[in-house]
Amino acid sequence: LTIKCNGDLHVDQHHTVEDVGICLGQAIKEALGDKTGIYRYGHFTLPMEETLVTIALDLSGRYAMVFNAEFPTDKIGEFDSELVEDFWQAMAANALCNFHVILHHGRNSHHISEAIFKGTARALRMATAADGRLTGIPSTKGSL
Repeated sequence: LTIKCNGDLHVDQHHTVEDVGICLGQAIKEALGDKTGIYRYGHFTLPMEETLVTIALDLSGRYAMVFNAEFPTDKIGEFDSELVEDFWQAMAANALCNFHVILHHGRNSHHISEAIFKGTARALRMATAADGRLTGIPSTKGSL
């Protein structure tokens, strides 16, 4: 996946980060189509040195987000720490998924952020994998 973005970084990072999250969410939603044959649910607990993060998601077609992670610093280098949550909110809202982030412990903002991104990738891999036992859409309603 390659993303190219021309943002208004001369103003601040917020719109650029949010726009990339929106585009990623839309791309996930479009790529999954009607979600026939996928697991739908995914979760991953990822250790990153002193940090431990759990990501859980449901590609349900409905948006909900719980972001239970605090960053000990306002910045990660030149990047505003609060934008990590803004990015995932934009992604989840546009992918139409339930998205949960739980920081069990961690003291380094870089490690917390990295664990959230890598854990999300692993949870998405699980949720989008083909379920060989399923022939249709993973819902009792017949649609997601």
